[in-house]
Amino acid sequence: MGVDLRQVVAGVLTVTMFVMLIHMIKRDHFDAVDDKLPGTEDISFESTNFETTHVRKNIGIWKGDVDELKPCWVKPSEDSNVEQTEGFVTFSLTNGPEYHISQIADAVLVARSLGATLVIPDIRGSQPGDKRNFEDIYDVDVFMKSMEAVVRVVKDLPSHISTHKIAAVKVPNRVTEDYIAKHVEPIYRSKGSVRLATYFPSINMRKAGKKSDADSVACLAMYGSLELQQETNDLVDSMVERLKTLSRKSDGQFVAVDLRVEMLDKKGCQGSDGDEKSCFNAQEVAVFLRKIGFNKDTTIYVTQSRWDESLDSLKDLFPKTYTKESIIPADKKKKFLDSKDSELEKVIDFYISSESDVFVPAISGLFYANVAGKRIGSGKSQILVPANIPDSSASASRFLSHYVSKKNHFAYSCYC
Repeated sequence: MGVDLRQVVAGVLTVTMFVMLIHMIKRDHFDAVDDKLPGTEDISFESTNFETTHVRKNIGIWKGDVDELKPCWVKPSEDSNVEQTEGFVTFSLTNGPEYHISQIADAVLVARSLGATLVIPDIRGSQPGDKRNFEDIYDVDVFMKSMEAVVRVVKDLPSHISTHKIAAVKVPNRVTEDYIAKHVEPIYRSKGSVRLATYFPSINMRKAGKKSDADSVACLAMYGSLELQQETNDLVDSMVERLKTLSRKSDGQFVAVDLRVEMLDKKGCQGSDGDEKSCFNAQEVAVFLRKIGFNKDTTIYVTQSRWDESLDSLKDLFPKTYTKESIIPADKKKKFLDSKDSELEKVIDFYISSESDVFVPAISGLFYANVAGKRIGSGKSQILVPANIPDSSASASRFLSHYVSKKNHFAYSCYC
């Protein structure tokens, strides 16, 4: 029996159209997440003049990474160890991981200088009674192992030591050995134990000059002692992978923006006209990112806890803009978002900002400074500081953080 050529051609066309239809359905299903998130309406910024540049044609905006640096701090030798005393140093971690890093470093240095035993801290939130154990967020075994030969560490204060008899002492961030000897040691000798509280007279992340044992101890404490406990680490990893999946049009790369709406109204963001601008709102960040070359397909993670209508102006230009509530696994939302525990949310923000391909600090402060330190150590040096750009476009390299361009961050004392 002869084969009708027209039937063969018709069959091939039918199969081809069927395959194309399947691909279209799969693509629509994958993109559906954009339609389910808040603020997805497209509103054009017709009044803003941009020089449109596709991300793939402007690779420089992504490529800030260098080879990962290696820790070059050295644990103090046995000969340099201070004589062990009988007292204890206690303290709490407060206000989120950007503070924890600095608080840990100060406490370790004080305990070592005094020859005291360091007690594993608890973690306290901003609300009264908001208290959790160290191991609820961090890996306690990693911390204790990192402190071997540096300072003696115990998990709990011995029962015979009354907390009411421990003297409270405040120390400035980046406390020096001279300060400890003059202001802390006399109280310690008198009372037997001290409870530390670190205060922050300024954001001090300057690079050390001639490195000392104290700098090596600070480096170890800041960058070699704190690791997330398994559940929290797995959660952050899953959210980073989710963002990379959503970023397929930019080769899996995404931008993290530290933008918390409630911070914009605080005193630190209300500088006088003569001051350099240190905080930027969502619309200013959106215009900045477009002018330095990021296009509308760029995926952006914002540290704002819940969607705020002021973020709509960012989503107008970058439809793939997400807060943590949009990308967190459903089975983790109750514990990490609905518990009203801001400490856990801050942990997510800090570590996603440390892992993103590009970090944009819309708010100047300790979060920016300590995220920068984490990124420098892992070679993720693309930290772009917003600015008001009068022209239609500008090179991203002009806005590279001074911490990186001038290599003046303390992390450069710790990595090489």
